[in-house]
Amino acid sequence: MDTDPLPSSQPAELELELLHVFWHEGMLDHNTGSGVFDTGFDPGFLEVLDKHPENADRVRNMVSILRKGPISRFLTWHSGRPAHASELLSFHSPEYIESLIQANVRGSTELCAGTFLNPGSWGVALLAAGSTMSAMDHILSGRANLAYSLVRPPGHHAQPTRADGYCFLNNAGLAVKLALKAGVKRIVTIDIDVHYGNGTAEGFYDTNDVLTVSLHMNHGSWGPSHPQSGSIDELGEGSGYGYNLNIPLPNGSGDEGYQYAFDELVVPAVRQYKPEIIVFIIGQDSSMFDPNGRQCLTMDGYRKIGKLVRDMADEHSNGRLLIVQEGGYHITYSAYCLHATIEGVLNVPEPLLEDPIAGYPEDSGITLKVVDAIKRYWKETIPFLKDI
Repeated sequence: MDTDPLPSSQPAELELELLHVFWHEGMLDHNTGSGVFDTGFDPGFLEVLDKHPENADRVRNMVSILRKGPISRFLTWHSGRPAHASELLSFHSPEYIESLIQANVRGSTELCAGTFLNPGSWGVALLAAGSTMSAMDHILSGRANLAYSLVRPPGHHAQPTRADGYCFLNNAGLAVKLALKAGVKRIVTIDIDVHYGNGTAEGFYDTNDVLTVSLHMNHGSWGPSHPQSGSIDELGEGSGYGYNLNIPLPNGSGDEGYQYAFDELVVPAVRQYKPEIIVFIIGQDSSMFDPNGRQCLTMDGYRKIGKLVRDMADEHSNGRLLIVQEGGYHITYSAYCLHATIEGVLNVPEPLLEDPIAGYPEDSGITLKVVDAIKRYWKETIPFLKDI
């Protein structure tokens, strides 16, 4: 069901293209539990345990700031829907989907470190996947150019055959598969979550139909569920060689470091590839206050990245841009950074919200050197990027 955007105090003469937001209240029903951070472990001697970082409160605030904040007048809302099991097979193997169904029947299960499938979780995962595919379909059918899938649980770590990093189903990957099936020839995914989008990369590792780009903290592999390192030499294979672009950035890269990485690496690569649709995979866990990352982006950095991605969509994809929500675990600042990202995507001329807490120092010097080194490597290694 569509609902009208809420009013705002912004001057009436400012008219922007609407962003179509896909959301469903049922996605709050995934209970990830509590413990020491994301472990689910209670040592017995702590009086207060952490909520699991991927909890419903983080997304409640995202929904709230978009409905009540000054960006609200530029949004229109749509109800998400659950995916059908058959739709999941475009990205995931039948055996993996069956294993999730059986895990759901058994009850509470830790599929891998920090990733808990509890009663109600499977239905929520289906909602996240179906809502993201509905958002992509809204673009493919010509009803909108800009759509945002506001979903949980996140999905970009989910690989074709396994769960990983709080993720069960690869929401963005399923949307990309839908676009390919509809005849879209070239798609770019740009992932700014603080962690490597290994699941999305794995799903398209052997094809040049999709250029996967991930900017992430240089964290490496973290175990059996996440064997990929996110290093620059994971370039794809077969016809996909050169079409998986990893940009591992030093901790604390900050606004200037990310801006430089986009200017020197992302924008030139996308220009060479000329996508017909861009999928912008966002996580606010790259912010300076997130408990799950150390990248020091502020609202201003997110705002600038949002504008850069919108500019690329306008230049190459006739404005067709799907945004997919991933991480972001600071309960309040993630919502602010989301608001700033959407301001950038919508080309709002002046910031609508001030940053309430920015001020942590960043050190971008080493990041600029890392980006320059990655650029040299790409030019020497990847044929279609030799002239960037």
